Amino acid sequence: MGSIKVGIIGTGFSARSHLEALRRLNRVEVVAIASSSQERAEQVAKEFGIPKAYGDARQLIHDPEVEAVHNCTPNHLHFPINREVLSTGKHLLSEKPLALNSQESRQLMEWARKSEGVSGVCFNYRHYPMVAEARAAISGGEYGRVYLVQGGYLQDWLLYNTDYNWRLEPEQSGSTRAIADIGSHWCDTVQHVLGRRIVEVFADLKTVHPVRYKPKGPVTTFAKSEDGDREEIPIHTEDCGIVLVHFEGGIQGVFTVSQVSAGRKNRLYFEISAEKASLAWDQEEPNRLWIGKREEANRELLRDPSILSEPAASMAHYPGGHQEGWPDGLKNLLIDFYEEVRRKKEGGEAASGGKTPSFATFEDGHRIMVLIEAVLESHRTKRWVGVEE
Repeated sequence: MGSIKVGIIGTGFSARSHLEALRRLNRVEVVAIASSSQERAEQVAKEFGIPKAYGDARQLIHDPEVEAVHNCTPNHLHFPINREVLSTGKHLLSEKPLALNSQESRQLMEWARKSEGVSGVCFNYRHYPMVAEARAAISGGEYGRVYLVQGGYLQDWLLYNTDYNWRLEPEQSGSTRAIADIGSHWCDTVQHVLGRRIVEVFADLKTVHPVRYKPKGPVTTFAKSEDGDREEIPIHTEDCGIVLVHFEGGIQGVFTVSQVSAGRKNRLYFEISAEKASLAWDQEEPNRLWIGKREEANRELLRDPSILSEPAASMAHYPGGHQEGWPDGLKNLLIDFYEEVRRKKEGGEAASGGKTPSFATFEDGHRIMVLIEAVLESHRTKRWVGVEE
């Protein structure tokens, strides 16, 4: 089988991350890129050596050479672009959130079920070796019954009231920011590790900066806002928050989200308390899994494919001591996704010895949208809210 031809819609942080990860895969070729302007598309195409550049996403979607599409656009474009791609039957990997609300995400889920193509959502933290190791330990019952989970996702890129980005604008980002942007990652990762869904939430959210000062020029995600002409913008989405959660099986939990915690650049972390041990993982120290004990010394398991479980070892591409991190987790997601694409193209036979794909599906993406809405409803009403299907 020849290379799978890929088109990417978007030219920002997410799109560039996908571009670099795709270039590390075998038999996958980026042949087209689209942006909101022809000039910008051509600029990025030239930078990365991509043959085709489009100023209209629909042109890329309907390009007969493109077999798979990566939707790396701002949130408000996820639904219409995903819908268009699904209508063609092409393979689709969408950035999260899947849509702006659960009505839209439910439609996408139903269309994805009918589509001939493979569809997935970019929840990349599932695909770290030590996350897979924690999942294997929990699912295998190595440490007994789980009863408590705590953790969070902390960043500082919106710490100052002069920090600004399109994610602060509900018209583009939706009615929630920190929860949808980073809280969704924590929820997906921990649900994946536990093999249990969150079924009830109690949320307390906070907007630290009710007014921000927007630069008159464009600012990309994580970029520094330089001094210059600014305008006052009222802010209607949360900068931080705390959420109590109940999982299936009676597991309790709590997580914190923040985009205003100085010094925390991208800290997704969790700690799982079980009968025989605790497990802790921190995305800023991704090659370590802490294992806490009551009556013996605590220990740290380091990422080394020669000593990890099979699922975790398959995600570790270098020997122990050769550090891997965020770009490698995204690479693992894409490997998993395109193995499933090849399986489909080859007539349904498993592409990797019968291994079940672990990437998030549109069903997972829809349920995260339902969960996000439950968090917002809980914050509004100050009560526990069930995560209804």
